Amino acid sequence: MKHRILILGAGYTGMMAAHGLARRNKSAEVTLVNPTDVFNERLRQHQAAVGQDLGTHRIPDLLEPAGVAFVRGRAARIEADRRGVVLDDGRDLGYDHLVYAIGSATPRVEHAFTIDDPEFATALRDNADGVLTVCGAGLTGIEAAAEVAETYPRMRVVLLSRGEPGSMMGPKARAYMRNALYRLGVEVRTGATAARVLPGAVELEGGERLPTDMALWTTGVAHARLAAEAGIAVDASGRVAVDAALRSVSHPEVFAIGDAAAVRQAYGTIHGTCQSGIPTAAHTAESITRILRGKEPKPFRFGYIHQPVSLGRKDAVIQFTNPDDTPSRWYLKGKAAIAYKEAVSSSPLKFYRSKSAIPSAMTKRTGGRRNPATWAAPETSSSTSANASPSSSRAEAAVT
Repeated sequence: MKHRILILGAGYTGMMAAHGLARRNKSAEVTLVNPTDVFNERLRQHQAAVGQDLGTHRIPDLLEPAGVAFVRGRAARIEADRRGVVLDDGRDLGYDHLVYAIGSATPRVEHAFTIDDPEFATALRDNADGVLTVCGAGLTGIEAAAEVAETYPRMRVVLLSRGEPGSMMGPKARAYMRNALYRLGVEVRTGATAARVLPGAVELEGGERLPTDMALWTTGVAHARLAAEAGIAVDASGRVAVDAALRSVSHPEVFAIGDAAAVRQAYGTIHGTCQSGIPTAAHTAESITRILRGKEPKPFRFGYIHQPVSLGRKDAVIQFTNPDDTPSRWYLKGKAAIAYKEAVSSSPLKFYRSKSAIPSAMTKRTGGRRNPATWAAPETSSSTSANASPSSSRAEAAVT
């Protein structure tokens, strides 16, 4: 009987785990379960939110090159003691190894949209001369505010931020981003935290109410309760507690990856991003492969490299980082950053469609301090700084 590997969730991490496992273990039966059969490009959600056509990417088509079976359905419960998953339509799927890749989501708030709401793009079109208040100035809020302001120049876009937007960046990259938002007409209000959304207004902590036609909620993280309800050990936020090899500390046949896992490194717990999630998926594929070959899995090691931020379709900024995600001296801006961000956003889909091995650049994120000016821009011809002269063909990486 074939070894059964079941993967729950078809985000970036679930897809990467499926490909890695199927390509390394031809004799195993790898199955991926997801409620929809269309892949959601979360790295481009700010583009989809303003109605840009990103195309339709069917999950079965993306899994076909690796020979992964796809089951469309929603997991209703995990019965870990008998190693089974029951779907909401009653179907029962058994497993020998389970990969838990059910990512996080922004909490739903009454009277507010979230970035993945299908109705948001229509609401923007209907209120093109109105006011949009973006509640939260993390990277999702910044990218959304910039995209909306560029697409709907008559709309008043207000970005609410507890502190300075881009506080995780170095001072020069942060200043560049702030100036880009200013050029786009985004009104940044610092020291302002949304407490709740009312019909026609956003109420701040302290009681002040800001009139608005629409509110976009981009703050907070909600994790699925499926693992906790199954008796799998989780942390206080609902993420699966894992060991150094990303195995559940309570159920070693269960691996958790991406947003779903509480992954500790020397510098702390990694936060849920595609940048950190894809390496956890690749490592899990390698770990299960080692187990099937009678070997012990190795500890997971990860260091951050960058913080890429789109500022509409015509601008971007990339802050390069130290392994612990603190800003390094280097950043990219303008055309160089646009090319870099596009390369980052497009690389997962390109890999899923190919039959090649997992590129080491997508998985071996050690976060070294090598000077990124020598490698960051995909092509010299498309990576001149926004401040370079038109005749210059040298890729420019700015230094903070």
